[in-house]
Amino acid sequence: MESTINIENVVASTKLAEAFDLHKIDAELEGAEYNKKKFPGLVYRVKVPKAAFLIFTSGKVVCTGSKNVEDVRTAIINLAKTLKSIGFENINMEPEVHIQNVVASADLKTRLNMNAVALGLGLENIEYEPEQFPGLIYRIKQPKVVVLIFGSGKLVITGGKSQEDCVEGAGIVKMQLENMGLL
Repeated sequence: MESTINIENVVASTKLAEAFDLHKIDAELEGAEYNKKKFPGLVYRVKVPKAAFLIFTSGKVVCTGSKNVEDVRTAIINLAKTLKSIGFENINMEPEVHIQNVVASADLKTRLNMNAVALGLGLENIEYEPEQFPGLIYRIKQPKVVVLIFGSGKLVITGGKSQEDCVEGAGIVKMQLENMGLL
């Protein structure tokens, strides 16, 4: 199952300083976007490794858009170096990075009978309202992930704190569908 899982996005948070002057960052960093009326944080995107940052006056930073945890860490360290280079002295160069959410996709490579899936997984564990949303929402307790299951056989796994959580969540779904004779 692992080979068919793709990490789509990793969201992480950290604290790089006690406070940031977002107007200064906006003025100094090319591509930074800060409009306090629209959003309380500054948005800054980088291409290598690909990531987007939400930087707040509190010194907290949210990093999103990376495809793996290593890229998140690299992007955050690069951001810390960049901020130091434009005159922020008290930057934490070894920040603690907290993975908040890993989003992955997988493909079971078969069409699914969604009504059979809904009944088989048990109505207490799922949300399925095809008139509202084409996917079935399946909440798994261990690992704590949410798997969106679609009739195309595609899965979206979200809420995991690691790639392993996503792999395990997809594996649980695959095993349950096999046990019900739906794969």
